[in-house]
Amino acid sequence: MYTLETTAAFDSAHFLAGYSGKCANIHGHRWTIKVAVSSEELLDSGEKRGMVIDFGDLKKLVRELADSFDHALIFEKGSLKNTTVDALSSEGFRLIEVSYRPTAENFARAFYHILNEKGLPVSVVTVYETPDNCASYSEGRV
Repeated sequence: MYTLETTAAFDSAHFLAGYSGKCANIHGHRWTIKVAVSSEELLDSGEKRGMVIDFGDLKKLVRELADSFDHALIFEKGSLKNTTVDALSSEGFRLIEVSYRPTAENFARAFYHILNEKGLPVSVVTVYETPDNCASYSEGRV
């Protein structure tokens, strides 16, 4: 099995609605996405012969994903009042509403599926919330 890995990072804020600890408050992280793609075989023809995927293509897709979440407040649908969302939007803040609680675990799963839908042979996605704490998601292809 061949495995390639790359990382990209983004800065954003989130909070955990309905949580009784510190993370119930809006706070920020430097999130790091680590993506592993795997294949049993290498490409056998063309300019990418001998590769699982071109590192440039892999890095570009992961960087685009990270950039799409950069410098935003990421919040779970229904966790903020409409008046709050409207007020923040009217002030020009970048808001990203997601259908899941914005935890490292859920980001790992969501990012896995986003990259898989783009055609990457994703084996595992790991999302670091801090340099020492991360969550990984795979679907048995590790």
